[in-house]
Amino acid sequence: MLPVDLPDTVRDALLAPLVDHACHGVRRDELTRGRFELLLNEGGSPAPPGTTHFDTPLGAAVRRWCAPVLGLEPHAPPPVYLSRRAELGAAEVNRLLLRASGVSAFLVDTGPEGADLLTAAEMGSGGEAAAGEVVRIEQIEQDVAEMAGVAVDYLDSLGDELSARAARAVALKTVVAGLCGLGLDPARPSRGAVLAAANRRLADPKQPLAEPALARHLLWSAADVARERGLPLQIHAGLGACDAGPHLADPALLTGFIRALQPAGVPVVLLTCYPYQRQAAYLAHAFPHVYVDVGLALAHTGAGSPRVLAELLELAPFHKQLYGSGCRELAETCHLGAVYFRRALGAALKARLDAGEWSAADAARIAHMIGAGNARRVYRL
Repeated sequence: MLPVDLPDTVRDALLAPLVDHACHGVRRDELTRGRFELLLNEGGSPAPPGTTHFDTPLGAAVRRWCAPVLGLEPHAPPPVYLSRRAELGAAEVNRLLLRASGVSAFLVDTGPEGADLLTAAEMGSGGEAAAGEVVRIEQIEQDVAEMAGVAVDYLDSLGDELSARAARAVALKTVVAGLCGLGLDPARPSRGAVLAAANRRLADPKQPLAEPALARHLLWSAADVARERGLPLQIHAGLGACDAGPHLADPALLTGFIRALQPAGVPVVLLTCYPYQRQAAYLAHAFPHVYVDVGLALAHTGAGSPRVLAELLELAPFHKQLYGSGCRELAETCHLGAVYFRRALGAALKARLDAGEWSAADAARIAHMIGAGNARRVYRL
């Protein structure tokens, strides 16, 4: 799996247990081929007639790297792979793939909780790992909006609920990029603007948050709670956060907010960011409180993932980079995130070793930092 001719210390560092600092629960139910294929594609749409989502970098990766974990030959055809998956059952498939990832701790975004998804505790149990909860602030806002009667109650309840949920969390997370985009005014909104927006919001509270003033208020409220609790604030950008438009998921749009948040000392963790990983690397380079990963881009780019990770390594400080699979719904994405992280980082380390840029001790230390050490420090694990 790793490049040949790596020093043993570097190989051992790459194969050491990872901390998956940004993932989601995987599905516990049995999946038809149609449903499985939908989950292979971030767009959530079926492949065009006569084609298949297995003919993607992720689909090819499933057949190459997940098939052997389920007892098949590499490159098993899709029908054979799915038949084996059904034969084993969802619980066993999840157990095998989660444990094969070599993760020692899962930090799980519980925002999209549902009966069909494993909880954080179940992810840990299935993967024989520790587990922690990452609280999605938009889910809290949705719950509060559906319960609040008037705007003032909404504001008071939102702050209280954020504090209560943060008490048992390892981080707070926002997916505002997919709702309003990241190009929001970075300043705190006035109370009057927030109350006016809350009145509009409460007229149809079951709809997703789309009021920019409320999104800004939610971000700043979460930042306040994160500062009080000593928690990081995760911000999803790029791939998987593009509902408002891919151009609005560029993390560079957050520069004003990041700068405004710097005096508070709240760690800001930029998730995924693809295809804007270079912008994210710059932000991690320029601001002392910014951290970054490439998340689910590793599994989705498959064999192309070394180029993605290499662009982070060009500029982002090594103590600012984290491993996160970004896995969601399919346990395959958890395993593949780990496979391609190790392969991509291994290729980058070998290139630097061969060029004489780094010593073997440097390479091993950096692999340990990015794979687990940085996450343990940032999340106080």
